[in-house]
Amino acid sequence: MQLFAIIVTLSLSVVGLALIVRAVVQLVRFMKLGQPVPAGSRTDDPKARSATLTREFLGHTRMNRWGVVGVAHWFVAIGFLTLPPTIVNAYGQLFEADWTLPVIGDWTPYSMYIEFIGLMTTLGIATLMVIRLLDLPSRPGRKSRFAGSTFWQAYFVEYVIFVIGLAILMLRGLEGALHGVDHYEAAYFVSYPLVTAFGGLGITTVQNLVYFWAMVKLGTTMIWMITVALNIDMGVAWHRFLAFPNIWFKRNARGRDALGPLLPMTSGGEPIDFETVFDDEGGEETQFGVSQVEHFSWKGLLDFSTCTECGRCQSQCPAWNTGKPLSPKLLIMSLRDHSHAKAPYLLAGGGKTAEGEEKATETQLKDVPAAALAEAERPLIGTLEDNGVIDPDVLWSCTTCGACVEQCPVDIEHIDHIVDMRRYQVMIESAFPSEAGTMLKNLEKKGNPWGLAKKQRLEWTKEVDFDVPVVGKTIDDLTEVEYLYWVGCAGALEDRAKKTTKAFAELLHIAGVTFAIMGGDEKCTGDSPRRLGNEFLFQQLAEENIATLNAAFGEDDEDETTRLPTAKKKIVATCPHCFNTIANEYPQLGGHYEVIHHTQLLQHLIDEGKLVPVTPVEGLITYHDPCYLGRHNKVYTPPREIIGKVPGLRNEEMHRHKERGFCCGAGGARMWMEERIGKRINNERVDEALSLNPDIVSTACPFCLVMLTDSVNGKKNEGQAQETIQVVDVSQLLLESVSVERVPASESAPPA
Repeated sequence: MQLFAIIVTLSLSVVGLALIVRAVVQLVRFMKLGQPVPAGSRTDDPKARSATLTREFLGHTRMNRWGVVGVAHWFVAIGFLTLPPTIVNAYGQLFEADWTLPVIGDWTPYSMYIEFIGLMTTLGIATLMVIRLLDLPSRPGRKSRFAGSTFWQAYFVEYVIFVIGLAILMLRGLEGALHGVDHYEAAYFVSYPLVTAFGGLGITTVQNLVYFWAMVKLGTTMIWMITVALNIDMGVAWHRFLAFPNIWFKRNARGRDALGPLLPMTSGGEPIDFETVFDDEGGEETQFGVSQVEHFSWKGLLDFSTCTECGRCQSQCPAWNTGKPLSPKLLIMSLRDHSHAKAPYLLAGGGKTAEGEEKATETQLKDVPAAALAEAERPLIGTLEDNGVIDPDVLWSCTTCGACVEQCPVDIEHIDHIVDMRRYQVMIESAFPSEAGTMLKNLEKKGNPWGLAKKQRLEWTKEVDFDVPVVGKTIDDLTEVEYLYWVGCAGALEDRAKKTTKAFAELLHIAGVTFAIMGGDEKCTGDSPRRLGNEFLFQQLAEENIATLNAAFGEDDEDETTRLPTAKKKIVATCPHCFNTIANEYPQLGGHYEVIHHTQLLQHLIDEGKLVPVTPVEGLITYHDPCYLGRHNKVYTPPREIIGKVPGLRNEEMHRHKERGFCCGAGGARMWMEERIGKRINNERVDEALSLNPDIVSTACPFCLVMLTDSVNGKKNEGQAQETIQVVDVSQLLLESVSVERVPASESAPPA
């Protein structure tokens, strides 16, 4: 038995170690195929990055949101990281059955730790196995987060871990029997029943059992290693190693998700400046977006290989949940499989020029497998008929809501990759949903998505009972007021959103807060064109707005002495998309401002006693979290606190709220595109709201307001919703409670 165990184990070990070394080399070479990233963007503040990695791993900060699953996975992960000493011990036991590790082998605390973690790892993986086995039958089709995952790989990994955990416990029991343990000892507090059972066997039998279970433990480990080494695209296994660098190299060193701002479009690791990109001869070689898998950065390729196919992103995706072809998990898996299949071709020097000509010679490609050559011919974006890797309907279904990024336990940056592919489609191929073209033309010609004249931006000011200061008309600049109120295109031009604008302005007036608005020369912040993929138009709009804002704040680019401190450049916005763009993306182009959302300011004014809700607003209310306010910018509390201060309101949360809030369907420029596949996302969200039988559905975003109102009105017409239900912004509710009667604001003094 001993000789057999030694031969089998050492043979598997030699093969396994050789293959795993080769696989690691292959992975490193594969990652180097990706494009560089801007200098320092992934390596800044190494201490913070290391702290973030430690916190996310030891705290399992993402996984633990899933209750039992998180706890079970934590023990499995800790076991994988800390039980390797048992591998060394098992090798020793092949040659000497009662061998133990030097120094710590007989140390009781170490033995107790191995016993406890060995047991909990085994129970943890058993729990995860049961959950996976029960999930598909109980949640058929799209409802299962495992739908589309590679099942044989997942089952293989789970059963391997279970067998190894079982072998550890068996070996502990056999060790106790060999060491003559005849009474309870703390060192064997888990395996003592096994010690007792094995204690009645003969010494030779126990020794043979040690050789057998050592072989089982090490042989299973090596079979796992060989399988993983031969399948370097096996994310469910490789994430155990790749998750650590993927988290360390995440976008934000201090741990924030890759949400909020989009990354600037880069070529060769440098951000593209559209004012200068064509000034030199190299401009024609600039890569606009991603049209081939090798155009992704090395971090993108690392993302793809790290995906563990857990499906948390898929379970939260609004597109997937409404019958559309986009699953963030399946998209990443498709990119992973394609990139690995194409890798031999790329490593041989293959690739296409901008004109579509082959870079490599026939000699370079002569040893490339036919499968890799065939994979290289597949278009990255293309229909099933075109043999495309990613179908256009998948690409354009994304609302950039951020649910996938927020849920991913290994920090994959789905939105960045989707937008990079959109950028190429829009800017080079001009291939995007036709309805979005109208929005782009209106932005180019009129500076707003509706194509309305700029003078109409001020029309709403005629509908309030007080004077609204306008920069460049009634005041020279913003030095005379506390805030610039950035009204935004929807707030100024869309009838439903204008109600929010007027309510918020009236609340500021009641509270005695001085503010002003722009004079109509401002343009769309560029949120929609940027998320559609038109980076050029975004930069154009943003730079014009930054110049307009700086002038309004009294800045002179040529005179440093006139510049205001950043802290005094205060902007408040009612649109989360404007809020996110000005606060998080304008700094990429030199525009630095202090930006808050209107719910944050209103909460502050209530806390200061400048706004006092007194009139009851009766009814049951449910609040919808705008994605770009909530997930992208972590503003969850202020709207709820405002609702909580309004007398008479009874708040009830929808099932999906806060971090797991469900999108309205308007983000990612989807506001300007038709939904032709599956159920409309806004209808899905409204159905969830109506299940509570509310009197009021509230939100804090003009896009959400439009989408939810459209759905509610449609359901009213179909008799599926009560006629009295309202869809309103939280500012409208607050105004209704603050002002007992709508008297001219000039006749009402601000509350003490």
